[in-house]
Formats: sequence, structure tokens, C-alpha cells
Amino acid sequence: MAVISIDGSQRKAARIAGFLYLITFAIVVAANFGIADRLIVHGNPAATVQNIRAHETLFRINIAAFVIYSAGVVGLLSALYVALKPVSAGLALAASLFRFVFALIWLVAPLSMYLVLRVLSSQYLHVVGTGQLQALAQLAVGGGFEGYYIGLPFFGLASTLTFYLFFKSGYVPRLLGVVGAIASGWCVISALAFIAIPDFDKTMSLWWLDSAMGLSELALGFRLAFMGIKSPEVQALGARANMTTAGRENSQSSQSVKKKTSAQTASIATP
Repeated sequence: MAVISIDGSQRKAARIAGFLYLITFAIVVAANFGIADRLIVHGNPAATVQNIRAHETLFRINIAAFVIYSAGVVGLLSALYVALKPVSAGLALAASLFRFVFALIWLVAPLSMYLVLRVLSSQYLHVVGTGQLQALAQLAVGGGFEGYYIGLPFFGLASTLTFYLFFKSGYVPRLLGVVGAIASGWCVISALAFIAIPDFDKTMSLWWLDSAMGLSELALGFRLAFMGIKSPEVQALGARANMTTAGRENSQSSQSVKKKTSAQTASIATP
């Protein structure tokens, strides 16, 4: 493989991308599992509406968190493009575009959630009944989350190309690139199957769609944020240095053992 050098802007962009990986991951997990799961009761529109009305501020914080997440994804794709453009400008641009499409589709969720607040406002109670409003609110909230699965193939394609470029460049351990690319490719295939096959979620848990890719991106985020990117030559020199140090230590240990053995032999031979 061709050796690809690294400049200062790439190193800085890679660090930024690493922290954005971690920040966006934390935001979306907190919003989904810390807020949305507490308010939205699947299959029970009345309970969902009651929770939203009782905790409207929390619901609005959830909407804001989703918007911030989408903005964070745009920042992430920009940083990744700067870091990976020297490896392949075309593939880096394609990965950025796929991730940007996902960021746009993701905005369907906060938009739908905001519409729920409009639907539940008192002015609509005069037009439709309470039961109909509750059903519309549940439909709007659920529709926002369904948008995630529509955007997931684009997310998976972006991640597949990103991991491939990191594998090709050798900026991070190539094993991480291979595992991430495979996990992301699986996400693309399974997400398309979820969209195309009726009741696919009854055949396979939806956690299997993106969990492996999410963990791979989390690992990449930690790597980039706290260790940065390194050229293959630097990593090879580091490995050789470690081997040389280990060899010297072994040699010194062997010489020490030989000296002790010689001393013991000499003391035995002396009458």
C-alpha cells in the first residue's frame, strides 16, 4: 500500500472528529434513552400525550438535543473529510455526502416531535376529538423515529467508506478499519431489509441493525480523540523500537545469567 503522509490540519481534524464522535453519541443516547423512552409509551397514545403535557419542558429539551445531534453530525463529517481527503478525495466526499443526507433525514424526528406540541395545543381540540388528537400525536412521534431507519442505510454507507479509508491509510490500526467496515456494511444490508421486508423487526431484533456499527464508531472516536492518527511509518518505527528494547532487555538478562553462571562455576572450581 502507498504511504500517505499526515499534515497538521489532518491531525487537528482527526482529534475534532474523535471528540464529535463521542459527544454526538452521548447526546443521542441521553436523548433517546434518558428522555424519549420515559415520555413515549408505545401502543398507548393516551399515556404518551399525558406524559408530554406533564413534562413539556423535558420534551422540548429532547427536541433540542436531536437538533444539536444533527448539527454535530455535520461537524463530524466536515472533520472526517479534512482528515481523509488526502487518502481519497472522491471517497471522502462520498462519505461526507452520505452522512449529510442522514443528518437531514434525522431532522424529521425533532420536526415531528415539535408538530406534536402544535397538535396538542388547545386550538385543535375544537376541531377534532381528544382520542383523535392522541392518535395523531402518537403517529407523529413514531414517524419521527421511523425516519431514523430510512436514513440508516446512508449512515451505514458513510461509515463503511470512512472505515475503509482509515484502513487504506493505516492512520489507525487496520483491524479497527476492517471490523468497522464489516459492521457498517452489515448495517446497510439489514437496514434495507428492514425497509423492504414486512414485519422484519419480528424476525430479528432491531438492536442487531446498528449496534456493531455504533460500537465500532465509538471505538474509533476514542482512538481519534485520545491518540490521534499516526502514519504507518511511525507505527512501524514504534513497533521496531519496542522489539529492539525487548531484544536488548533479553540480551542483558541473558548476559547477566551467563555472568552469574560463570561466577558460580569459578567458585566451585576454586579449592
